[in-house]
This record gives sequence, C-alpha cells and structure tokens, in this order.
Amino acid sequence: MPELPEVETVRRGLTPAMEGSLLVRAELRRPDLRFPFPADFSALVSGRRILSLGRRAKYLLIDLEGGDVIIAHLGMSGSFRVEEGAGSEIPGDFHHPRGKDEKHDHVIFHLDTANGPARVIYNDPRRFGFMDVTRREALASHAFFRELGEEPTGNVLDSDYLARRFTGKAQPLKSALLDQKNIAGLGNIYVCEALWRSGLSPMRAAGTLVDAKGKPKTSLKRLTDDIRAVIADAIAAGGSSLRDHIQTDGTLGYFQHSFSVYDREGEPCRTPGCSGTVARVVQAGRSTFYCPECQK
Repeated sequence: MPELPEVETVRRGLTPAMEGSLLVRAELRRPDLRFPFPADFSALVSGRRILSLGRRAKYLLIDLEGGDVIIAHLGMSGSFRVEEGAGSEIPGDFHHPRGKDEKHDHVIFHLDTANGPARVIYNDPRRFGFMDVTRREALASHAFFRELGEEPTGNVLDSDYLARRFTGKAQPLKSALLDQKNIAGLGNIYVCEALWRSGLSPMRAAGTLVDAKGKPKTSLKRLTDDIRAVIADAIAAGGSSLRDHIQTDGTLGYFQHSFSVYDREGEPCRTPGCSGTVARVVQAGRSTFYCPECQK
C-alpha cells in the first residue's frame, strides 16, 4: 500500500492539471470500488471548479467550489493517470510501472484546464481504493478522519504530544507508532527507518520513553525529530513504495535504495561503528527490520 510520501507525491503530480480547472464531469465506470460510490457522487462533483488539492494521512483531498471535498484513497494498486492531448503521465513515484489497462480505469474526471480539455483517470486493478465526498466543514468528523492523530510532517508533531500518547503504555514502540490514532499516515517502512536512526528497539515499551513526570525523555525527542526527517527525506525523493510506483517523468524513485534497515535482513548494520546484522521479526503480522546490536 502506498505510504504517506507516495500520496504526497501523487498530490503534487496532480496539482498542475487539476488545481483551478473545471471538473466538467465525473464518469464512473462501475458502481463501487472497495466501497460503493455515494449514490449522487457524479452529480455532486460535476460542474465544479477545483480549488485545491490536499492530503490528510494517506488520503488525497480534492476541494471543490461550493464547499464539497472529494476523498480518494489509492488502496493497494490505485493510481491516477493524466491525459492531455495525445500524451499521458502517471503522477507519483512508483517503483514498478502501474498499469494502463483501460479495463481497470474505473473513474474519469473530465476537466477543462487552462491548456484545454484533459482527463484524470483513476486506475485500480485490485479495487482496494475508494472515493467519497463530504462537506469541508464535516471533514474532521468524517469516519475516515475523526480519530486520526497528528501528521508526521512539519513541527506539529512534537515530543510533548507523543509523551502524552505514550505515558504508561506497555505497548511495543513500533505498534504505538503505527497506531493511526497517535500519528496519521506513518507506515511500516518509515517506522523501521526512524527507529533505526534513533537507535531504539521496536520491541521496547512505548512508555519507557516518558519520565515519571510525563515528560519526554531525550530518546523520545530524538525519535520525534527522526520521524519528521525520514518522512521529509522520502517526500523529497518522491516516495519509496516497493511496487507499482513511477514518477510523472517516467523515472524511478530512489529513496528505496537509501533504506538503512528496511528489507535488509542479514546485511551489516549501517550505523557507524556497529558490528551488528539486520534482523527481521514479525510484530502484529508486519515485518520489522532492526539491528539488535545498536537498537536498544
């Protein structure tokens, strides 16, 4: 499943074609994806100008004039394709090319852009993605968003916030970081990478990073900085999905080649001075990669 940096890359890739354009018509080629489309989806969004494209966690948000917002999730295999004139491009940074088989083109946004007519096509072979529409003022209370924690970008996520979430928790640190109620959009790859950067074991209790007064220890402050840094690095590199990800110019993303611990089982740890070997364990059904020697 694409993680937050991939969705952010898709948002940035779609923005030039969609932002400010008129959404002339939304064409639905089937009644559902992972979930059924709202019964009035096409009628609600057609004929509206697109004001902006945003993101919350792993959700793409398309704000329309009049106050409605299209919510889109890529699921396992979803991608958007932009067609202007005779050409097409796929916004994002997928490690292997995503399909252009038209039988999997399930949603087509017909646009009137500054450069003329265009189509933004949602293709999803597995149909695990989904779309919804809601009012902007109701977005925070929507079922998809109302329990989401802070974003792992910028300075909103800080160690004091995580200390409040982790106090007294015996839950393994990795599980606490993957809990979307704590941090929105943080996925398995980047949790492994951030924990390695911080020298923290994924198995240690989350509460051990908080002192007796409920304040963040130095280790939690370092981890918070490393979470923000690893996400920023991945966004700058265009994402790091391990499958089906290609940039708008057709080149592959390269952050996946910079993984320090993820998917490197049996290889030497890259921490300077560490003689350890990367190990793999399974936590809550997810692969965890870490160095038992330097992550404590």
